[in-house]
Amino acid sequence: MSLLDILQFPDTALRKIAAPVEDVDARIDSLVGDMLETMYEAPGIGLAATQINVHERLVVLDVSDECNEPIVLINPEIIELDGEQEMQEGCLSIPGIYENIKRAASVRVSAVNRNGDPFELEADGLLSVCIQHEIDHLDGKLFVDYLSPLKRNRIRLKMQKAKRKDAEE
Repeated sequence: MSLLDILQFPDTALRKIAAPVEDVDARIDSLVGDMLETMYEAPGIGLAATQINVHERLVVLDVSDECNEPIVLINPEIIELDGEQEMQEGCLSIPGIYENIKRAASVRVSAVNRNGDPFELEADGLLSVCIQHEIDHLDGKLFVDYLSPLKRNRIRLKMQKAKRKDAEE
C-alpha cells in the first residue's frame, strides 16, 4: 500500500464528476487499500476517489474512535434522506477550514462493497454527514459550496495564499 496525494481546493479536478466503477477487481481493491491508508494518515474520517484525482465512484470512511471500522462504498447512491441536522465539517482537500453545514439527519445509501457485493446502509449522526459529504465529492461538489459566495471566495484566497507560501519554502 502507498500514500496518495490529496488534491487541494481550489484545484479544478475536484469539480469533475466521477464515473461508475465498472469492475470491482484487484485494481479497485488495491486502490481501496491505498485510500484507507491515506485517509488514516491524513488523518481523516472520509476520502473520495475524486480527492486523489481518480474520477470513479469510490468512497472510504471510518468514523469510529479507534479507526478500525472502515466502510467502503463503491458506486454509492443515496436512496433516502430524512430530517435535518447542522454539524461542523472539515475536509482533507480544504485543510484547516471548518464550517457548520446543514445536511439530512439520516441517510440510506445503496452501494457495492470491495468484494463486489451490493448492500444498503442506513446511517445517522456523524456517519450520515460523512456519507453525504463524500458522495458530494463524487458529484464535483465541496462543502464550501453550501457557504455564501463571500465565505467561499475568502476560503479560496486563503488556500491559494497557503499554496504559494508552501511553494516558496
